Amino acid sequence: MSDPIPSADPLDDLRALIRGAPGPDRGAVAAARARDAELTKPAGSLGRLEEIVEWLAAWQGRTPPAIHHPLVAVFAANHGVAERGVSAYPASVTKQMVANFAAGGAAINQICIAEDISLKVFELALDVPTPDITVADAFDRTGFVATVAFGMEAISGGIDLLCLGEMGIANTTVAAAVHYALYGGSAEDWVGRGTGVDDEGLARKRAAVEAAVARLDGERDGLEVLRHVGGREIAAMAGAILAARHQRIPVIVDGYVTTAAAAALHAIDPHAIDHCLFSHLSVEPGHRRVLERLGVKPLLDLGLRLGEGTGAALAAGIVKSAVRIHAGMATFSSAGVSERGVH
Repeated sequence: MSDPIPSADPLDDLRALIRGAPGPDRGAVAAARARDAELTKPAGSLGRLEEIVEWLAAWQGRTPPAIHHPLVAVFAANHGVAERGVSAYPASVTKQMVANFAAGGAAINQICIAEDISLKVFELALDVPTPDITVADAFDRTGFVATVAFGMEAISGGIDLLCLGEMGIANTTVAAAVHYALYGGSAEDWVGRGTGVDDEGLARKRAAVEAAVARLDGERDGLEVLRHVGGREIAAMAGAILAARHQRIPVIVDGYVTTAAAAALHAIDPHAIDHCLFSHLSVEPGHRRVLERLGVKPLLDLGLRLGEGTGAALAAGIVKSAVRIHAGMATFSSAGVSERGVH
């Protein structure tokens, strides 16, 4: 059989990859559930930890699931809209923070050390911000697809759990525009203070999001929304989520900005993010709204709003504990414990 002829529109090829992604391994889920029933504890007593094990088994396609090579992947980019005063920090801070990551001085470095997780930072043309989304598209079609493809290629190397993070001054503005475009309402519903803007900065931020989304004229296709008002880090994270699905790698999503990448895929196919665990509830007011739209429940609520993958890495520690419990805990028969005695 000959290879299929590529679509004239490269975004159609991406849509086909999204809609053609493999589903869960239900046999692995059944096996995980059967083992859980034999462990020395009352049924259901570990709550979401038991659900996490089934989720991992479903998307790794093995029982017991295992985590040997987890990775936090942080994608960093700059945005032309930053020039509109929508952030408390200048765009130069993105590059400075990338250098801080490399030096081991950021919060995410410390969490990765504590949780024994590898960290990679991917810079996306920091010296060439995407255009100001209030007046121009973030990408042309070729550039958008290339950025998604970069994210897809970034997760090679045998990892078995992917934690996504980001860095980019003004990217909460961009994420708010993505969510507003996808779900409607008003800019106020989706725009928060991000890095800590004052009231005047918040007003500028809302105005920028309003102007950016007005250019879309009602467009709600997830990929087109990202192409028009997204950013390089968000497009790359969407690619990473998609590639992880095809490689059977479970994904932990970080906060508000990272969720924008997942939301764009979900808009194409609601099952496209079934392999994703949402790590935490950000204090950005729009985050709760988008998680509700996606029908997902975050694992943690710690008042985080830093980004960098910090929430995802913390959640990965819990996931690793769930896997360890499932694999290492004794069964009733091996421990000589009466089942009736623990129920």
